[in-house]
Amino acid sequence: MTQQPEPAQFDAPTRAEAARMIEALLFASPEPLSTTELGRRLPEGTDLTAALEELRARYAGRGVELCRVGDAWAFRTAPDLGHLLERHAVETRKLSRAATETLAIIAYHQPATRAEIEEIRGVSVSRGTIDQLIEMGWVRLGRRKMTPGRPATFVVTEGFLDHFGLSSPRDLPGLRELRAAGLLDSRRAPDEDEGEAGAEQENLF
Repeated sequence: MTQQPEPAQFDAPTRAEAARMIEALLFASPEPLSTTELGRRLPEGTDLTAALEELRARYAGRGVELCRVGDAWAFRTAPDLGHLLERHAVETRKLSRAATETLAIIAYHQPATRAEIEEIRGVSVSRGTIDQLIEMGWVRLGRRKMTPGRPATFVVTEGFLDHFGLSSPRDLPGLRELRAAGLLDSRRAPDEDEGEAGAEQENLF
């Protein structure tokens, strides 16, 4: 006699109920939650994709919206209402010109090695410049490149995407816009990494 499979202990939640669960998780989280983390916390059998679409549609056009940040999700103020939350205090931490250019190159050419960054900039990149971007949480180490010497690569983080309101690196402005703003001007001295007054973080792009 064939043994019948045991019935599931709990039924999978409906799409509306799953969306409600995700809503609670995201509001309680201080940072974006990845789809993997959401799936781990939700009941087995939950249709995560459908629930996220349900929640995104539910918040469309409201004061806060469900936004994708890389492979993570978070509630963010609607873009047209961002001016209401602007803080007029001057940002004290600044990026040097070298750090700004390095960050832009990594964002557009990731995964990028130090040698590739230096080739694009036309000057050497100090270790302190990349260390600063890593400490800020905007850049992290990627996989080593499968080339002689297996050099380390650098990629931007979800924190970088979240700070600039981007869903993925594909949403970055065009290179022509960056060059027009002077952010990819490589005609600089190698020692400009130290002591140069740079653009404020909020004006990076």
